[in-house]
Amino acid sequence: MEHLFSQLLSSLKGIWKHRWAGFSVAWLVVLAGWAKVYSLPDEYQSTARVFVDTQSILKPLMVGMTSMPNVEQQVAIMSRTLLSRPNLDRVLRMVDLDVHAVSARDHDAMVDDMLKRIHINGTGTYDIYTINYTHSDPRQVRDVVQALLSIFVEGSFKGKKGDSEKAVQFIDDQIKNYEERLLSAENAVKEFRLKHNYLLPREGQDYGGKLLTASEALAGAQLELAEAEQARKAIEAQFGGDEPLLAAVGAPGEVSDLDARISALNKNLDSLRMQYTDQHPDVAAVMRLVAQLEEKRQQERQKQPGPNDAARQYSPLFQQMKVALAESEARVAALRARVEAMQQRQLQLQQQRNAVPELESQLGQLTRDYQVNKENYEKLIARREAAKLSGELTTTTEMMSFKIIDPPTMPLRPIGPNRALYYSAVLIAGLLGGAATALGLSELRPTFLNPSELRAATGLRVLGTIGMNWTDDEKRRHARDRLGFGTGTACLLLGYGTVMAFTLLYQ
Repeated sequence: MEHLFSQLLSSLKGIWKHRWAGFSVAWLVVLAGWAKVYSLPDEYQSTARVFVDTQSILKPLMVGMTSMPNVEQQVAIMSRTLLSRPNLDRVLRMVDLDVHAVSARDHDAMVDDMLKRIHINGTGTYDIYTINYTHSDPRQVRDVVQALLSIFVEGSFKGKKGDSEKAVQFIDDQIKNYEERLLSAENAVKEFRLKHNYLLPREGQDYGGKLLTASEALAGAQLELAEAEQARKAIEAQFGGDEPLLAAVGAPGEVSDLDARISALNKNLDSLRMQYTDQHPDVAAVMRLVAQLEEKRQQERQKQPGPNDAARQYSPLFQQMKVALAESEARVAALRARVEAMQQRQLQLQQQRNAVPELESQLGQLTRDYQVNKENYEKLIARREAAKLSGELTTTTEMMSFKIIDPPTMPLRPIGPNRALYYSAVLIAGLLGGAATALGLSELRPTFLNPSELRAATGLRVLGTIGMNWTDDEKRRHARDRLGFGTGTACLLLGYGTVMAFTLLYQ
């Protein structure tokens, strides 16, 4: 510790020995530094604060009807992209700074310099954004901040209408595509149904149901035919003994019998035509039987004897039984024709049994394709309307409102540079530079200031010391030297106080 104290004392004595050199360096550094600080241009700053209100009343009202834009994200992205190069070029044009750019390099330098001087801060909690710009020209500071504020407010929804139109155009193209698909699917289903109409299910009944219905109808028709045949046999059995009489009676009775049968068949034919068309198997069978009986009647009439023949007289009861027999035969013939037709239909259905599942599978696939295209088409229609509504919502209504809290103003007092700090730093640098200079000179031209340093440096024993006896003139010269050094130091401190007072007074 004593060695360190001795070393420090020796250094201070060396500095004091070369104090005037250090004093000169300190003054040079201070004067040059203060002149440089004084020549620094004033820095002015303009600030604008804007509040973005994203809590629109339309949000809860339009939920589920439109695709609501993420307003907070849009504002955050806009605040981050505000300092893009296109926006800065636009700012230069808005404040007429581009006219000072002679070349592209000058223009790039101006953009880079502006980018360094602009600061944008935002608070995600309260949606308050601050725009700062610093420059030596107060009017330019205000104009630049105003331009940035205008771009921020006006450009927050720039391009939203174009984006909405592009979305609607894309959906329209998809709708046209699905319209073609839907029309093609509809035509495929229609053509398939027309081609295989007889085999495809109708009115909720599939092929198995149709086959079961045909079997049940055939069984019923066969039962009715059996009943009709039994009824006919009973009628024939009742008047079987009268047949010789009928033969004895002769041709006139037979002709009347044919008339009665034809009349009964015509009645039955009228009742069938009320239910079916002429192409129905029952109607066709009765018509064929009527034609055959009429032909037979015509032949009997040609063989009929004269009007005075006594055989034309016959019993009314016998004629009624003949009429009943004719009606029974007509019913049997009609039922037999129906049974034949139903048998053919059932046979046809059984033959087509293997082809029906494949047809139903193909119809199901076509129907599924049609349903998928239809659902997508309806969804696209709904999305298009929602996109149109969203576009109108973002372009014609205020989904967000901008409230300028602090508009940009032209600053009257500069905010920098901090000359007081710089003056103090220069003073400290000058003092340290002067001390370092004096210390360096003492190291370059070392002297032994006490016997211990001499003994430590040479390793020799110091026998004694001789004191310096100053004359009066030298004493007066040393006094003037100390007075001059003190005066110079005081002037330096006075100069520091003066520049600090001037700075604090006028800044």
